[in-house]
Amino acid sequence: MRNRLVRGIAGTFVLISLLLAVYVNINWLWFTAFVGANLLQSSITKWCLLEDILRKFFGVKD
Repeated sequence: MRNRLVRGIAGTFVLISLLLAVYVNINWLWFTAFVGANLLQSSITKWCLLEDILRKFFGVKD
């Protein structure tokens, strides 16, 4: 459950930041890069900050 939620949130962030880059300011692509870098880091280290946030603050379980 938590992995699906993380992927859904990350995908939503990417799509929103792309729309903001097109319609507001190109610098929103830095947020897209940040999300991508965090996804890459979590695939290498097997640790994801968003998972910890979801578990601690919202009680989301596996």
